[in-house]
Amino acid sequence: MEKYLDPNYSFQERAEDLADRMTFEEQVPQLSYGAPAIDRLGVPAYNWWNEGLHGVARSGTATMFPQAIGLAAMFDDRLLNKVAHIIATEARAKYNESSKHGDRDIYKGLTLWSPNINIFRDPRWGRGHETYGEDPYLTTRLGVSFVKGLQGDGKYMLAAGCAKHFAAHSGPEALRHEFNTVASDKDLGETYLPAFEALIREAKVEGVMGAYTRLNGEPTCASKYLMGKLKEWGFDGYFVSDCWAIRDFHEKHHVTSTVTESAAMAINAGCDLNCGNTYIHMLEAEQEGLVSRATIRNAVVRLMRTRMRLGLFEEHTEMDDIPYDVVACDEHRKVSLECAEKSMVLLKNEGLLPLKKENISSIAVIGPNSDSIDALRGNYYGTSVGPKTFLEGIRDEAGDAIRVYYAEGAHLSKDRIESLAKAGDGIAEALILAERSDVVVLCVGLDATLEGEQGDTGNAFDSGDKRDLLLPEGQRVLVEKVLELGKPTVVVLSAGSSINPLCEKAEALIQSWYPGELGGKALANILFGKISPSGKLPVTFYETIDKVPDFADYSMKGRTYRYTRENILYPFGFGLTYSKVAVTDCVYDPDKQAVVVTVQNQGDVDTEDVVQVYIRNTSSEFAEPYPKLCAFHRVALAAGSEEKIELTIDDRAFQVVNDAGETITDGNQFDIFAGCSQPDPYSESLSGVPCIRVSVVK
Repeated sequence: MEKYLDPNYSFQERAEDLADRMTFEEQVPQLSYGAPAIDRLGVPAYNWWNEGLHGVARSGTATMFPQAIGLAAMFDDRLLNKVAHIIATEARAKYNESSKHGDRDIYKGLTLWSPNINIFRDPRWGRGHETYGEDPYLTTRLGVSFVKGLQGDGKYMLAAGCAKHFAAHSGPEALRHEFNTVASDKDLGETYLPAFEALIREAKVEGVMGAYTRLNGEPTCASKYLMGKLKEWGFDGYFVSDCWAIRDFHEKHHVTSTVTESAAMAINAGCDLNCGNTYIHMLEAEQEGLVSRATIRNAVVRLMRTRMRLGLFEEHTEMDDIPYDVVACDEHRKVSLECAEKSMVLLKNEGLLPLKKENISSIAVIGPNSDSIDALRGNYYGTSVGPKTFLEGIRDEAGDAIRVYYAEGAHLSKDRIESLAKAGDGIAEALILAERSDVVVLCVGLDATLEGEQGDTGNAFDSGDKRDLLLPEGQRVLVEKVLELGKPTVVVLSAGSSINPLCEKAEALIQSWYPGELGGKALANILFGKISPSGKLPVTFYETIDKVPDFADYSMKGRTYRYTRENILYPFGFGLTYSKVAVTDCVYDPDKQAVVVTVQNQGDVDTEDVVQVYIRNTSSEFAEPYPKLCAFHRVALAAGSEEKIELTIDDRAFQVVNDAGETITDGNQFDIFAGCSQPDPYSESLSGVPCIRVSVVK
């Protein structure tokens, strides 16, 4: 038996044997994402490009979970691990059957280019809803759990994760092909790199994807600085370019002059795989003396090693037996519903919620996102077998005894619904129905046709980025007119980013994100009190964009909860429940480097909530200006009950990053805060419950 087919050898040995059996002309095409078959060696065709951000995407039916930003709002790394395992299981099931039918097309493979662990530093960034929010610690813990869930813990990976986009990449979208990100060593070490380091060191992520941009002058897909970090962290997988990013070297960044120079620059730096078509010129680059055959061979080895780690060169693995029937099965869809319920954030409630059916005879569901499947999806989505819009969920739960009216009210982004009508053509109908109803549920916001990736959103805003924090004008008029009626109104805001809906007159406000296929059922369960809301904001909601630093400025000064307390509408970590949960005691255990907290449900409603622990170094000049998240734990509490919880604090929480970007131990005095919100007066005033502070000398 050939060595590369013999499971008694290591994956590295087998990959080297296979690469060395290929001719040079056979090796080169393996460097492109659509790798062709090599029939004489029994190597099947393989397309590396697949997406699994919140479900297997773009290849037909799959379970659709809430968009990544909604999954982050759960503050539940254990449940996210389960979600990722489901995604990988469905990817494997689809791959098994597609391969049997000779379908090895794009989006059919097992190399999932997820998660997106970029930091959502600016609310204008259209792709921010693909991320886990603005905090490096939360992003790290969720990213690690997601990758472990995708890849599994067996001899062979269930699917291969990919940490993207390396690194310091978060807009502007319109400039991404030519933009030079300027980031200080301190901001890189403190904010932009920790999640990538953790996914490599701890989760052993199999793939890393470079970004389109340059970082401090170097294109990220050929950055000596970034490739050096990968080596420092012990990266042992494959590196892939973002799609057509290497072409930007000569066309946009002008760091090279020709396509062959670009191809050589990328592969010589360590970019193994080209998502794009630049590497089809690798033969020419070798002939021009720009790249060695050994470099190409080593890249092929790393790519074959990944495929072998997936078990793709075995006669049989247990994963080959995963049946197609697991795809979008009832069990997986129940998990999607659970995630949607836990992700929605109750931002305001002046006694209106939960709705009591016995007091209601009619409900008006109004707004462009009321009956929109797009409002459930986000981007990078699969096809749900049974999506449930907000309107459908409310109708199902209301039953026959409650009349549910519906009006679109306004177009999502235009000033009129019908092209031949006058501006505001839906307002009158919305008001007619609201006047006849006991309660109004106003479903407004955005969707991924407005905020998203360049090229995916048309020309609605700025290549997918937002220009401000406001709803489109037609929706603003709708909100204003409906709220002027004075009817009891719940505003449901669908968006993957910070929005100020200007709804002070509304009695309740729910941030639904893009909640996945059963978002409508989840919303109805919350509205009618079948469950208590428990999501928390993974991003800061600002009052106005005017006070946020320039979009193109990557300095963290004045951004996110760790560096500003100004211009805050709703703070990071905030979210109400239908009960009152409080941390009543917090003790630091130096032997375990952990806090033991007592958490009580002081209300009369069963609920889940999230215990959050923050830390501030009070004795180092390099410390961040405000407390930072260092531990969290989701807990379920019956009314009137309490529980003791131990939360370990990572070593890094006690360290700081100096101006050279080095993580060091400096200072020994710390304040540790425990609560169900962030430890600042505004957060505590919104939640109505203060945090407990413990001072520690270490």
